[in-house]
Amino acid sequence: RTIADMTAFTTGTVPVSSGADDQLLRFALRADATLCAGLGLFIAMAADALAPLTGLTATAEWLFGAALVGYGAVLYTVARVRAVRRVGQAVLAGNVTFAGAAALVLGAGWLPLTGFGVAVAVVFVALTLGFAGLQYLGVRRLA
Repeated sequence: RTIADMTAFTTGTVPVSSGADDQLLRFALRADATLCAGLGLFIAMAADALAPLTGLTATAEWLFGAALVGYGAVLYTVARVRAVRRVGQAVLAGNVTFAGAAALVLGAGWLPLTGFGVAVAVVFVALTLGFAGLQYLGVRRLA
């Protein structure tokens, strides 16, 4: 026996994916995670400058940005699980629910948003629905 035989680490790789069919869903989840984390980081860093433009307080901007960074990190991590279809279904449902809730809040005028703030929120909802569409296609591919 050699020292290499007694190590706790192996050189073999265990495939994370169950096949080529799950690649679209994994891509959609990782792209969603990356955009959320990147946008969240920008919002958190620029909260003071964005607040007067959007109509929200700097604290609200920072909290929203920090939440996006956390969500992006978690989503990127769970995109690696073997049972990615269940993750995809949950994220898809969450994205559609978020988009519906955001549309309700925007339509009801429950937040003191400026015109720019409303436009940014509408773009964010559209991006969310775009990712939901990709995730739907990825989930259907695994059905």
